[in-house]
Amino acid sequence: MTPAAFIRLSVPACGQPARQSRATWQHGGVTAATHSTLFPQAPDSADAVLEGLDPEQRAVATALHGPVCVLAGAGTGKTRAITHRIAYGVRAGILQPSSVLAVTFTNRAAGEMRGRLRQLGAHGVQARTFHSAALRQLQYFWPKAIGGGMPRLIDRKIQLVADAAASLGTRLDRGELRDVTAEIEWSKVTQTIPADYPYAAAKAGREVPRDPAEIAHLYAAYEDLKRDRAVIDFEDVLLLTVAILQDRHDIAEQVRAQYQHFVVDEYQDVSPLQQRLLELWLGDRDNLCVVGDASQTIYSFTGATPDHLLDFRTRHPGATVVKLVRDYRSTPQVVHLANGLLAQARGRAADHRLELVSQRTPGPEPVYTEYTDEPAEAEGAARRIRELIDAGVPAAEIAVLFRTNAQSETYEQALADAGVPYQLRGAERFFDRPEVRKAGIALRGAARFGGNDSLLDDAVDLPSQVRAVLSGEGWTTEPPAGSGVVRERWESLAALVNLAQDLAAAKPGAALGDFVTELDERANAQHAPTVQGVTLASLHAAKGLEWDVVFLAGIAEGMLPITYARTDEQIEEERRLLYVGVTRARERLHVSWALSRSPGGRPNRRPSRFLDGLRPGTTATVGHTGGGGTGGVERGTVAGTATAPRRAQRTPARCRVCGRTLTEAGEMKLMRCEDCPSDMDEGLYERLREWRAVQAERSGQPDFCVFTDRTLMAIAEARPESSAELSRIPGVLSRKLRSYGTDVLAICAGHDVGDADEDD
Repeated sequence: MTPAAFIRLSVPACGQPARQSRATWQHGGVTAATHSTLFPQAPDSADAVLEGLDPEQRAVATALHGPVCVLAGAGTGKTRAITHRIAYGVRAGILQPSSVLAVTFTNRAAGEMRGRLRQLGAHGVQARTFHSAALRQLQYFWPKAIGGGMPRLIDRKIQLVADAAASLGTRLDRGELRDVTAEIEWSKVTQTIPADYPYAAAKAGREVPRDPAEIAHLYAAYEDLKRDRAVIDFEDVLLLTVAILQDRHDIAEQVRAQYQHFVVDEYQDVSPLQQRLLELWLGDRDNLCVVGDASQTIYSFTGATPDHLLDFRTRHPGATVVKLVRDYRSTPQVVHLANGLLAQARGRAADHRLELVSQRTPGPEPVYTEYTDEPAEAEGAARRIRELIDAGVPAAEIAVLFRTNAQSETYEQALADAGVPYQLRGAERFFDRPEVRKAGIALRGAARFGGNDSLLDDAVDLPSQVRAVLSGEGWTTEPPAGSGVVRERWESLAALVNLAQDLAAAKPGAALGDFVTELDERANAQHAPTVQGVTLASLHAAKGLEWDVVFLAGIAEGMLPITYARTDEQIEEERRLLYVGVTRARERLHVSWALSRSPGGRPNRRPSRFLDGLRPGTTATVGHTGGGGTGGVERGTVAGTATAPRRAQRTPARCRVCGRTLTEAGEMKLMRCEDCPSDMDEGLYERLREWRAVQAERSGQPDFCVFTDRTLMAIAEARPESSAELSRIPGVLSRKLRSYGTDVLAICAGHDVGDADEDD
């Protein structure tokens, strides 16, 4: 396996000055890493795709071959890095669009990825969820592999579980149905058959809702009922695709011939079943780029595990590992709290934590507030939100996040009483809403026959045309009073009006037909416009999102960590859940808890232990003592050689003579192009060679095990005067610096080196 290396960029010939980009990442070229201009122009060249990336993001974008692992902290621009990686490869002609498969875990994330690739001019790349990609393959190959028509795919399995329970004479209430369904889903993604469920659940330490043997019988009955009704569920899509690719080598080879390069986002969330599917897609190749953050592993209850991410370097010794720690999302105050949470963490994920470094200007300190009861807490949050909106903060840039969905109702009522619009996260997707579908039909008709529509007689530009059409669908200049369905419909139509205004500002002269085309492209990519309302969401549903202002509600013992989190592993996942919540905030963070559930109740609650040492007046609990990971790039080793990572390179290597990006290992050691003029001290080089021969003879090793010729050449060219300067020369690892650094620096200074034994 060949170690991954930087891809050569389009650069001037040696001896010519390197072309300067219009704006570098140090001088304002980087936009907030998780933002993008609404209607940007596609970059005009492959090199232009790389402009504005910071050194680590650029390292991701240019490492196009071999295994690549991107460890990306919250807010560090991972989606930006991997979409620019794909776009750069496509625009440079290195990757064929149809040969790239990018997979992630939600339709929203896949849609965002498709939208960004479209904006970067990388058309034709497949960006899908694991299930969506597998379903397409299953539908295509079913007639060839199985024969006949494919069974119907059911959207929800809970009714089928209820029918299976009824067939066994078992009564399950709504909560039990949900819990048993979750156990069946976990069993399938961990590839556990019904007979093995009791043992597997005990081994995994799962909190089972009923007797494990009874759940195993329910699971078996559910599978029998599916076969009888000729239906399959979402987990079956993955299981059947895996089975076909395992059993039919001809089909597996056909898939592998189609897809040559794979990108997996949120790799910390892969289940064993998804990992097996990925391995079958890959075959014996290694053109794989994975992206993840072990500190954001919050879905282990579904079978997700960060082990595949944490073991990536072990499975792929030749991997390039890039760490993204520059946080463009949050202020230093928010980042400080996030880092503090992880500093107290324990366990394997904590050992691989990334310490974020905020790139933003300072903001306000997080606000901690204690309330007497939960209604008072919700009213307090609603009152502050009303003040923020009155001060000019858009409602869509505010979120209230909580541990369980059951906490939502109190905040819905409090916001409605305060006259604050809101939306529930996890509800129907924007382009699937009935009012949005009807609006799309009306706009399409107006674009086609607008000349005969009296509604458009006085409409002189795109925004006024859209407002005129949507007025017939229920949009008004002023929102309806109160909350509920009527308000939600108005908010949907208002989002379309705002989108029309944005398009007109970005593309003057845009017509109604252009707007309809934009809507169609956004619907295909699930790239929804912003709905103006405060977001109410669970911490799990908030993953991958961000707001200017975040209210973290109910951060008390028994809620976070949740009561049923008992093991150390479960407690640490709860801590990571709070970390995800904190890192959703860009500027302002409000953390609150209530001493009792209801007014007049006993005030027996206390703030979450996770806040100890972080909020004023408290001391930290003993936790993780190691330092956080720093950003940079680590090159892998060729399989069969030592696996110690090489010293991190924080920036792409460039020729010190002509400025061109270096891609060859030998050139990077010399820090110059092969054919650029050398300023090597020949006498120093010979003295270093003589010294190396003595060291090699003493240790009984070949000369190159001390230092290679190119490393000695690099030393003779750089003529280092200190350990720090010597350590910056590629090939001088920390062990060699300790063993040989004193001698090498003495030789470079013109001193004679004695014959004393080296302390290796």
